[in-house]
Amino acid sequence: MAGNGSGSGGSSSPPCASCKLLRRRCTQECVFAPYFPPEDPHKFAIVHKVFGASNVSKMLQELPAQQRADAVSSLVYEANARVRDPVYGCVGAISYLQQQVSQLQVQLALAKAEILCVQMQQNDGHHGHSTAALSSTKQQQLQLQMDGEAYQSLIIQNGLMNTLNSAATHQQQVLNSLGSGGSTTMMLQEACLKKESLWA
Repeated sequence: MAGNGSGSGGSSSPPCASCKLLRRRCTQECVFAPYFPPEDPHKFAIVHKVFGASNVSKMLQELPAQQRADAVSSLVYEANARVRDPVYGCVGAISYLQQQVSQLQVQLALAKAEILCVQMQQNDGHHGHSTAALSSTKQQQLQLQMDGEAYQSLIIQNGLMNTLNSAATHQQQVLNSLGSGGSTTMMLQEACLKKESLWA
């Protein structure tokens, strides 16, 4: 823990990065000392620039001691993200990752649909009674299952659009690539038709 400032004696430890930057005396009760060591002045400087020292001090004092280290790590990350992206900060990075998750969920739904198409063709070939009525019923069941998974993925994307304006443009591109619910069904039907031609 930091001791007194440099003017209080040669035996004392150097002030923390906060007290050094703000040019004030660093006491044993300094709330910044455990988290902003003097050898890393940039860590506090960027937090102070984005949030302000007084706001950070109030925040740390309101938290239990065991949660302060995590809070400081979060503040440092958010401050660095805000400097890199002054408009959206870390929210932009989070939105980008959530968008990737949504895209992968859609791809997973399409892959499951193709697997079901293959299984249908194999079952029809083994039993030898792939009538038109049975095929139509299976197609309807398959479409319902595929549309349900694709719809869940689209709901996630729409939720991201409501929570973050910055993600709207990117998510619109994803939605445009997928199209409406009807075109999604057409994409899944085309996947089934391709598999039917392979297994015919």
